Amino acid sequence: MTDTLSTATIDRADFGRGWEAWHREHEARRADPHGFLAITGLHWLTAAPQLIPGVPGAWSTGPEGPVVALTDDDVLTFDCEVLRGIHAFGEIPERGGLTVAYDGGVAEVAKRGGHDIVRPRRPDHPFLAAYDGTPVYAPHPQWRVPARFVEYATPRRTEVGAAVDGLTHVYESPGYVEFTLRGETHRLIAFEGYAPGELVVLFTDETSGRTTYAANRTVGVPAPDADGGTVIDFTRAVNLPCAYTDFATCPLPPAGNHLPIAVEAGEKTPLARVHATL
Repeated sequence: MTDTLSTATIDRADFGRGWEAWHREHEARRADPHGFLAITGLHWLTAAPQLIPGVPGAWSTGPEGPVVALTDDDVLTFDCEVLRGIHAFGEIPERGGLTVAYDGGVAEVAKRGGHDIVRPRRPDHPFLAAYDGTPVYAPHPQWRVPARFVEYATPRRTEVGAAVDGLTHVYESPGYVEFTLRGETHRLIAFEGYAPGELVVLFTDETSGRTTYAANRTVGVPAPDADGGTVIDFTRAVNLPCAYTDFATCPLPPAGNHLPIAVEAGEKTPLARVHATL
């Protein structure tokens, strides 16, 4: 059975120590030398070849997916292979991607919202070097609440907006999670998580745009048990990349995933962000 202990049975000191360890690991992943804090630009590929600052080659896209045309002086590697001449990467699936490497960094070649993109990432990016952590609410077990997953008869196609104007994302939602906070029952549409059986929820609440990032936060939900039982730990609500950089294409929450209460738990608005220059 899923652990759905009430807050009365949770030792607050133990809870805090567990949260601290989890958040240190989360921050370490976020500050990876090639993570999203290291992104230096967002480039939308078209049929016309374009040069991307700092990245070897001329980049375009077409029926063969993203294509790079390299000169004899360009050095670009993919999957431990040095690329030469014109290289077609093949069609990339939605939300898929691959990584190429060059002197000084890597570049993500991906598809987002039906568009092929290239995002360079450099470990010497000043924003990454200056990053000093994200402010958070003090963790309290009152925000770890029992929940029930209600599965749809068939997954529902769910279209959501994105951090980039005019871009949309489409997900298959397997169902929703239902829980009680402050005496009221709430529902949040869920998407499939990063591990089999797990779920993820995108949401906003009454802190959004005040103490927390306005567009979205996300929280993982453990795999439900046979009866649909699980928990939502809002102390582990975190920011998506779009809270830190204009070069993100993050999804927005589905319609209805706004909680009419102030969820004073989890991560707050970052202290700084990368702004795109026109």
